This record gives sequence, C-alpha cells and structure tokens, in this order.
Amino acid sequence: MSTAESISEPLAGDRRHLPEPPVLIQGGMGVGVSGWRLARAVALAGQLGVVSGTALDATLARRLQLGDPDGRLRHALASFPVPEVTERILRRYYVAGGAGAGAPYRPVPRLGLRPNPARDELTVAANFAEVFLAKEGHDGLVGVNYLEKIQLATPAAAYGAMLAGVDYVLVGAGIPAEIPRLLDDLAAHRAAELTVAVAGEDDPARRHTVRLDPVALLGREVPPPARPRFLAIVSSHVLAAYLARSEATRPDGFVVESPVAGGHSAPPRGRLRLDEEGDPVYGPRDEVDPARLVALGLPFWLAGGYGTPGGVARARAAGAAGVQVGSAFALCRESGLDAGLRERMLRSARAGTLRVRNDLRASPTGFPFKIADVPGTMSDPDVHAERSRLCDLGYLRTPFVKPDGAIGYRCPAEPVDTYVRKGRPAEETAGRQCLCNGLLAAVGLGQNRPDGYREPPLLTLGQDTGFLDGLPDDHGAADVIARLLAE
Repeated sequence: MSTAESISEPLAGDRRHLPEPPVLIQGGMGVGVSGWRLARAVALAGQLGVVSGTALDATLARRLQLGDPDGRLRHALASFPVPEVTERILRRYYVAGGAGAGAPYRPVPRLGLRPNPARDELTVAANFAEVFLAKEGHDGLVGVNYLEKIQLATPAAAYGAMLAGVDYVLVGAGIPAEIPRLLDDLAAHRAAELTVAVAGEDDPARRHTVRLDPVALLGREVPPPARPRFLAIVSSHVLAAYLARSEATRPDGFVVESPVAGGHSAPPRGRLRLDEEGDPVYGPRDEVDPARLVALGLPFWLAGGYGTPGGVARARAAGAAGVQVGSAFALCRESGLDAGLRERMLRSARAGTLRVRNDLRASPTGFPFKIADVPGTMSDPDVHAERSRLCDLGYLRTPFVKPDGAIGYRCPAEPVDTYVRKGRPAEETAGRQCLCNGLLAAVGLGQNRPDGYREPPLLTLGQDTGFLDGLPDDHGAADVIARLLAE
C-alpha cells in the first residue's frame, strides 16, 4: 500500500477521512509567525497550512488590547460555541480603539499544574479563533503546531483547535507519545489528561498531569469535534520507530526535521563537538535513513534544507509524501513577522550576509535553537546585556519538586539569584535568552515595561537560505508553492 493510499483511507473510530496527503506542509513557526493569514493562504493553494499554537492565549489577549483594528478576532470569537466565554474574554482584554502607544499589556494567567478555568477558557478560545480564521471560506487543509515541551497548555490548546475543525495536529520538541490518546479523548468529549514531567520527582507513585474536562470547562455539552490527524515531528528514524510500534502512541505520520531546520533542534548524538563558529557539529549518527521510515508504513515529510524544487524531488524519490518548508514561508508577505524585521532579513539573506547560529545556550529548554543575527535584536550582545532578566510569561518554565514536596517553577532565563534559590547552579543561566518575550516582540507584540523599556525581538530561521533563489523580491505564499511544485 502506498503512503498516499494509507493516509486517505478511513481509520477506525472517529478519525477524520481526509483527502490525499499534501506534498507541502508549511511549518508552524515561532509565536505568531505562522498565523492564520499565512496558513489560510497555503491552504487555499491546495497544501497544508499550519498555524503556530504556541502562546496563542497571549497573542489573542494582546491583539484585543490593541483594539483588534480589522475586527477579525472578534468575528472569530463570535462563532465560539459558548458565548459566555467570549463575553468574559472581551470584558477582560478588549480595548476599543486600542490601549495607546507604550501602554503595558495586561498579563494572561501563567501555565501551571493547578486548575485555572480562566486560563483554560482563554487558551481554548484563542486556539479556536486562530484555526477558525485560517479555515474560513474554503475547504483546504489546516493544521496546528505545538511544542511537546509546553505540556501544560496542550490539552486546552488542542481542544480549542479541534472545536474549529482543525485537520492536522503536529507536535515536536520532545516525545509526543500521549498525543494520540489525548486527541481520542477530546474527540469523544471525555476528560483528557497529559503527563507532565516534573524535575526532581523520585516517587514513582506520584504522577503529575494536566487535565481538561470539556463539559465541565464550558458548562454545557457542545457537539463533539472531529478527531484530527496527528503528525509527530521527530529528528530520527529511531524515535519514529518507537512511536510507531504501539497503537497507543502511533501517529498518522511523521515530519522528520534535519539539524538545519529553524527553531529548536535535537542536540547531536554522541560526543559534543563545536565548529569554528561555535555551532554544534552533526555527524552520521544524526542522519535519518529514509528506508527505515518507509518500512514503518506511515507517510512522512522531510524538513530542513528541502525548500527547493530539487529538495522536493529528492524527498519524493526517497519515499517521502513530500516536504515541510518553514523559512521561505516565514519571510513571505503573509507571515506574521513584523514587516520591518522581515524586510531586513530578506535583504540580508539575498545579499548572503545573514548568519543563523545554532545556539547551544539560548533556549531555556536546553535544546539548540537557531538565532538569526540581526542588529538591534536579542542576537546583539549589547541588546541582550541591556535587558533585565525576568520571566513573566513562563511558557518554558520547568515544574520541579521543592524541598517541602510542593511544586515550584523555574527557568534559567529568570534572574540568576532567583534561579539559584530554586536549587540550580548559576552556570545554567549563562547565555540564556527569554524566548517567550523575544518571539512575541518579533511579531510586533513585545511588552512595554512601566519604566519605558520595550522588549526587543528575537528572530529564528532555518540555516539554509537557498530557498530564496527564483523567488520574487517580495514573495508571497503562492510564489513559494508554485516554485516548489514546478517540477
């Protein structure tokens, strides 16, 4: 059976019967970079458009405080199946005409293990709104991308996307073994839970989870949502084989990212070596064997360095259903990136002067993270040095067991003395960046501090910029798709 045939057949249970798998998957990038406008443009062109599901609660709240000038967010929220939830969110965050230049954004509830209905309502509604807008007015395919490491948000986020009819859920940056069961439970309107990794927990009988009961949260039973397909984002055929071996963990396919893909990447296997630029060196053990992926019998897409017509052909020849492309879409007109930053990166990339580092220290997760060197952003050591360390968003915080047995939260990008008081060495804080604030600033939603300081942006991109060859100077999503499918 071919990969195309296997994914287009109906599956047991309530899983959605989708058309032939797309050749192209648009990457779910950053915070708000892969917004609904980009995903919708890709879906309209017949490929899989993907919205980034990271921190959608914060982006919704901040855009409402800016006044939602085009009214699109309020339009989407008007279709949310529980009007009382929409009313509460608008009362708390919407500012008619905008809050004014320099006004600090009202904070959103931080993620945690303790139940918080207001936080869950906002997360559900934000994911609903983003997917609703991406899917409105067409029958193309739309997916949503989540980071496995942000486990505390996933049940509510996935449920909101499912209420809007999301077709695919993609999860990476970890081992997403529990996602199939989570989606099954949410589609059946059963209370769903996800295991949360808690540092320092040595009691095997003490399991930590985050839970979402759709009926209890919304106060009524809404029609059960369709169960979307699940694609696991992995970096090795070994992890793919592990997930595929059991029905409980088996996804509907894989996106297999190489080390040059943007955002987070897996660390090199074996002894760590650095090149002359300080980037980690990847070797033969980090290469994926497509034949082993084919043998799993599930469709897969290759990502990282495949954003050219030749890359698509190579992937298809290796047995892949197609490719996932990020950077070419991140720099297109429909991208959610701040327009000025997008233009600066485009100019540098076309001139051959844009450097993208695979920084070992930047991300609080401990995974290597791609940072584009752009003056005036957090890649600039002087800009980084001027920023006061704080952790007021907390999406990448790690839960840990405190000496008294209670659960605390820590992040190596928070103030050093605070981090040390939580039982960790100061050395772990060196070079850490606040990805949460920096990535929000990259899409024009940086926080304004009471002292007048505005959070600077942090930019990420893939390390292969060959995708620009043959594209117009100011390209759109349709230009990328037409070029990639030209052969």
